[in-house]
Amino acid sequence: MATLRSRTISVAIDRAPADVYAYVYDAANMPRWATAFVRAIRQDGDGWIVETPDGVMPLRFVPRNELGVLDHTVTVSPGQDVLNPMRVVPNGGGSEVLFTVFQLPGMSDERFAVDCGYVQHDLRALKTVLEGAG
Repeated sequence: MATLRSRTISVAIDRAPADVYAYVYDAANMPRWATAFVRAIRQDGDGWIVETPDGVMPLRFVPRNELGVLDHTVTVSPGQDVLNPMRVVPNGGGSEVLFTVFQLPGMSDERFAVDCGYVQHDLRALKTVLEGAG
């Protein structure tokens, strides 16, 4: 399989990495900041069920860790899991949140650009929520 086109989008947040990590890892918070993707969410065993503009999708984070890794898999259709690499890393006295978007096989350049825009929008919203400016 060839490598996929990707874009890593980041935002600086004036909060400690542990605070940012804990907030994002609690997927129940997603409707407050991931508004381009999440309409509603509910826990389902060890994972989550997300209502999105494209339908209902299971979501599962990697196990909680001390490295700031927030990778999560979304099942977009039966048998098609999409990995969303996400990290929180220290940035001075605050944090940098990084999210990598992949252009999946068959995805148009236009759809890829839209998805990148959604991620950028959501990371800005995360910043607003966590910095208390909204």
